[in-house]
Amino acid sequence: MKIYIGCDHAAFEEKEELKSYLLKEGHEVKDCGPFDGERVNYPDYAQKVAKEVAYQDVDQVRGILLCGSGIGVSMVANRFAGVRAALCRNEEEAKLSRGHNNANILCVGARLVSLDIIKKMATTWLSTPFEEGRHAERIALFNDLGERA
Repeated sequence: MKIYIGCDHAAFEEKEELKSYLLKEGHEVKDCGPFDGERVNYPDYAQKVAKEVAYQDVDQVRGILLCGSGIGVSMVANRFAGVRAALCRNEEEAKLSRGHNNANILCVGARLVSLDIIKKMATTWLSTPFEEGRHAERIALFNDLGERA
């Protein structure tokens, strides 16, 4: 799977570790930045990931965004039509975000979740299929809301 990944300075080290982990797991990882730990604005990187992921086949392209809390990047990403960014804190939330909401961007708070849990969440999130059915009807009600990327 192709994964676009981005963060802010608060999550730079976690992004780098997660990127290495995902590459070892056989995924194609496209780093949208930043490329060092200097202070940056998370909206710049959340937009980059959201624009790459919006309206792509969720079985082939997804995104992962990290910041200190995960809240900021999720708010930015969800401004774009075709993006279903889910802020998750544990594996169960990651699983439900895929199974019920067909999330195409996983958002994580690096200051609130350990790197080990982040890796477990990513693995679960990437391997969980969308359940379709009644969930597809609900997603159709909001999928085109927001700004076009």
